[in-house]
Amino acid sequence: MLDHVSFAVKNYEESCKFYDETLLILGYKREVTLEFPGGRVAGYGNGGVRPCLWIADGGREDETIGTAQGLHFAFVAPSAAAVDQWYAACLKLGGKDNGAPGTRPHYHPNYYGAFVIDPNGWRIEACFHHHQP
Repeated sequence: MLDHVSFAVKNYEESCKFYDETLLILGYKREVTLEFPGGRVAGYGNGGVRPCLWIADGGREDETIGTAQGLHFAFVAPSAAAVDQWYAACLKLGGKDNGAPGTRPHYHPNYYGAFVIDPNGWRIEACFHHHQP
């Protein structure tokens, strides 16, 4: 349904390091880096047609970065172990715990996920849908 998602970050270099390292664990990498008069963007994907996640070094002056109520981004993980590794890497790189790795049977019986608040205040998740508890 969605083609791509983009969001602004407070510190572009720090955020690129955070997402370069944590998304690599899930099988995604930075595929595009663009600089233009209005700023810089980094696009992440998994070798598909085009990147599907974009981060930018700023937004509009009247926007607050990282505070959209109820919004979070969930990344598909290749395994429960990858969710665990992603969570640990996020915390090491400045993310904050928002739900430790584990099963979430209220979502569905085989759901395994972890929740983090990134260094910008964005709520992110890694999830694996085929966990056999």
